[in-house]
Amino acid sequence: MRYHNITKDDMLNGEGLRTVLWLAGCNHRCQGCHNPITWDEKGGLPFDEEAKEELFSYLERPYISGITFSGGDPLFPANRREVGELMREIKERFPNKNIWLYTGYDWEEVCELPYLKFADVVVDGKFVEAKKDAKLHWKGSSNQRVIDVKKTLETGRVVLCK
Repeated sequence: MRYHNITKDDMLNGEGLRTVLWLAGCNHRCQGCHNPITWDEKGGLPFDEEAKEELFSYLERPYISGITFSGGDPLFPANRREVGELMREIKERFPNKNIWLYTGYDWEEVCELPYLKFADVVVDGKFVEAKKDAKLHWKGSSNQRVIDVKKTLETGRVVLCK
């Protein structure tokens, strides 16, 4: 797995003050994407133990609400195994931190991935420039959904965050 950046005090990519891991690799290639540099799966840097320790040092801060996985696409096929392992490890080590994950896949395409149970919120769907709306909360285009993962898994139907 490769990444482009770790943002330590972010207020734009999920609720509260967050740490964001910007992953490399995306096959959606959405027109108007705000981060096309992250599309190349060979771009960025290897996510090694040093990067993990940097990430964890930010998550240890009591004022940080949680982590957001973005990119690129955290669910790009080459990222899935390592993202899943990292999500599990974060939930075990930081049980009071929440996990948000942005993906261009629709929930229905990825909901069977076993580690999504560690996420609290998934923002799904490709960015559609024709549906872009700067007034939307936590998403870029109106086709995307901000999904409450726990309630969705409990009910078996997509439940949106309020």
